[in-house]
Amino acid sequence: MKDTVQNTESFQVTTPSDREIAMTRVFDAPRRLVFDAWTKPELLRRWLGVRAGWTMVVCEVDLKVGGAYRYVWRGPAGDMGMGGVFREVVRPERIVSTEVFDDPWYAGEAVDTLVMVETGGKTTVTTTVRYVSQQVRDAVLASGMSRGVAESYDVLAEVLSSIAREA
Repeated sequence: MKDTVQNTESFQVTTPSDREIAMTRVFDAPRRLVFDAWTKPELLRRWLGVRAGWTMVVCEVDLKVGGAYRYVWRGPAGDMGMGGVFREVVRPERIVSTEVFDDPWYAGEAVDTLVMVETGGKTTVTTTVRYVSQQVRDAVLASGMSRGVAESYDVLAEVLSSIAREA
């Protein structure tokens, strides 16, 4: 059963199963640019998790099956790091990776599936995160994570607009 958790004009959060959260947003940019923004460190640093008081101080991406990624953000309360391993990479449409925080705020390892579909020059991005249990998924939902993702996606939209102007 698909349960809508949050629905705004540009950002939707649903729970497609008892262990998953799906987040969807349409970006006014071609898929190849959105894929680059999601996979190139120089672009990721401009939008991912970056908001008032937070900067990304480490951004490493080895974009291949079995390759790893590592992100560290610096904020008012200190550093927050996370990383994972790429399980599947299909340019420019799909990435599957694991997700583990240095100081885990939820139990277990999550698996993220990112899907990008382009229609008419716009790209629909859906990220589905599968957690180890329904309790973990519910705790993540209650944490306000979707608000942070929505803020990052707003910044990503600005970055994509900027890239398009530069091209």
